[in-house]
Amino acid sequence: MQAHPHPVLQALVGDEAVASLFSDEAELSALLEVESALARAQAGAGLIDTEAARTIAEACRAFRPDWNKLAEGLAQDGVIVPAFVRQLRAAAGEAHANAVHLGATSQDIIDTALVLRLKSVIEIFGRRLDGLISALRDLRAREGGVTLMAHTRMQQAVPFTAAEKIDTWLQPLERHAESLESLAPRLLVVQLGGPVGTRKEMKGHGDAVADAMADTLGLGYGPSWHSQRDRIGEFAAFLSLLSGTLGKLGQDLALMAQNEVGEVRLPSGGGSSAMPHKSNPVQAEVLVTLARYNAGLLGTLHQALVHEGERSGAAWTLEWMVLPQMAVASAAGLSKAQALVAGMSFLPSSHDGH
Repeated sequence: MQAHPHPVLQALVGDEAVASLFSDEAELSALLEVESALARAQAGAGLIDTEAARTIAEACRAFRPDWNKLAEGLAQDGVIVPAFVRQLRAAAGEAHANAVHLGATSQDIIDTALVLRLKSVIEIFGRRLDGLISALRDLRAREGGVTLMAHTRMQQAVPFTAAEKIDTWLQPLERHAESLESLAPRLLVVQLGGPVGTRKEMKGHGDAVADAMADTLGLGYGPSWHSQRDRIGEFAAFLSLLSGTLGKLGQDLALMAQNEVGEVRLPSGGGSSAMPHKSNPVQAEVLVTLARYNAGLLGTLHQALVHEGERSGAAWTLEWMVLPQMAVASAAGLSKAQALVAGMSFLPSSHDGH
């Protein structure tokens, strides 16, 4: 699911690199990778023969979907995997069809395919966070001695330095970078439970199969987490906190760029159709928008923590709708913030605080 269906709006609030990881094509590629890893792991455990595993792997590499049938299956079943598995079994051939998806359930494949793509998302976030932190440190070293006017409750307070202002943006971002590093091992865990999360269908080999899948896919091992959605909820909370910090940066810059304040010069401004003299702080404003957007979506995604019984179609579908939007919004904010910080400069305050 694309995070923003409107291509023109994506130019303002979208992020192509992260959105592409939530595309239909990216999801299908991940589903195929998971099914191939499952077959390989089951062959290693003796649940299917090695020839079946090789055939399934080859079918996954050469797979060409009938997208219309997949869409029809999703509409009918509420999940794409049953229709996908039917097509994959046909591609593998009658002799090995029963070895495809053996003992697994739709959620095993969907969740593991999501985690695979979130691994790439986290790598992008890590690089961008590092770039933004470096840009802020460079700005502090370059212009930290400039005198500014601090404001409390939207009123002039007392003078302080640009370095002290930058620290209010930088320090939370440094904590977010630490949080992302510690969160990743908890989030990037293979999902394998079978129909109700017990792995019993794999005849005592479920743990070994899950462990081998994790090794093949470059993920962590863990017990089934079908109805335990705290991993996804924690990641969403991280996204909202990150966006909120970027929104604080954007709000500060928009206020400091006001003509009456004039404490920053931003790298570029937006024009007005009616007032050609204006230079609007568009990119700073978008950071505020994205922060508020993700703060609202976080409450919606956390509704998906309520999974009745061993699986919830309602809560699970809600995750599919909301998480990509949050990830794209956070990624867009990181790019915009780095561009702002890299190109901005401080202007000494003309106020003395009296």
